[in-house]
Amino acid sequence: MKVLVCDPISQTGIEHLQQQNGLETIVLDRCHSEEELLPIMKDVSAMAVRSETKVTKTILEAAPEMRIVGRAGVGVDNIDIEAATQNGVIVMNTPGGNTTATCELTFSMMMALARNIPQAHGSMVAGEWNRKAFKGVELYGKTLGVLGMGRIGGEVARRAVAFGMRVMAYDPYITPSRAKALQVELASLEDIYAAADFITVHMPMTDETRGMLNKDTFATMKPSVRLLNCARGGIINEADLCEALKDGKIAGAALDVYESEPLAKDSPLRDCPNLILTPHLGASTVEAQDNVGLEVAQGISDYLLHGSLMNSINMPSLDAQTSAKVQPYLRLGEKMGVLLAKLGQVGTERLAITYGGLATELPGDPIARSIIKGFLGAAEGE
Repeated sequence: MKVLVCDPISQTGIEHLQQQNGLETIVLDRCHSEEELLPIMKDVSAMAVRSETKVTKTILEAAPEMRIVGRAGVGVDNIDIEAATQNGVIVMNTPGGNTTATCELTFSMMMALARNIPQAHGSMVAGEWNRKAFKGVELYGKTLGVLGMGRIGGEVARRAVAFGMRVMAYDPYITPSRAKALQVELASLEDIYAAADFITVHMPMTDETRGMLNKDTFATMKPSVRLLNCARGGIINEADLCEALKDGKIAGAALDVYESEPLAKDSPLRDCPNLILTPHLGASTVEAQDNVGLEVAQGISDYLLHGSLMNSINMPSLDAQTSAKVQPYLRLGEKMGVLLAKLGQVGTERLAITYGGLATELPGDPIARSIIKGFLGAAEGE
């Protein structure tokens, strides 16, 4: 079975694939366009990609042997999930590999904001010595609002507690027992906006979260608040953020992700005061790159050679005939999951799924996954 490594992944991951009996690993020397990939897709069983290669419907349909697409990283915007599902192709990612890296970048940003480190550095490079201009604040005793308590949000909270911060958290899916273990206070968005000295975003981009931090929410915050987003671009309205920074309605902000990437050279963000910008460095550490490269390689080999699957974000592989029968149930299941999440209580720990009628004649696992996917959709992605 052929595995096509389309984007650069760690040598550790490549070596893992090359060592597996039964797999032929082909490593492309650069990112290929759709037109360049089409002629070589006929007998490919798996693809390993990062964010550069676009896995389109056309590519998937040109690969009748394709069984799995592995994303070395978290975001899968470059993969046509619907087309993959329709063709019985698994899409998996590596959500745990960059947790520490993104968490540490978030905390680095917080400390840089608190102590005006970028501004002080720029002043020194310019030949100045101006200690009074860069008086900062301490993290100790301050209140941190964490929006989203998944893997990364939870790790940020742990570190904040170690620094002596009070941590308030918003996440409709976190259980009280997990909140207690992390030593955080569960709170509403409104309460966090009113009380927090720092607010950090660790939520997925959805219709509900797009632009959720904007001029209206800024107006409810302290003028001394500092905002951070190392999660998904667009959750903070960039135009409103620039205006709030220029008007002094918030004290500072740090962004690693943007509404559109790469950030345009003439973006107003580049001229905003008290704003730290980095070019999406969340997973850019030696360790994180090794982790996600090895994880995606292991995920692909485990599935192709042993049938075991971790971190699938759509469904198990199905033959074409079964896939056609189960598709309506997958769509219905996801909608039912979304509805259940909106009607259910905060802190749900268990879902019970009962099958009846014709559904009992179909594989239950993909239907269950669709229900769970819909239910957790607003909370997953970190």
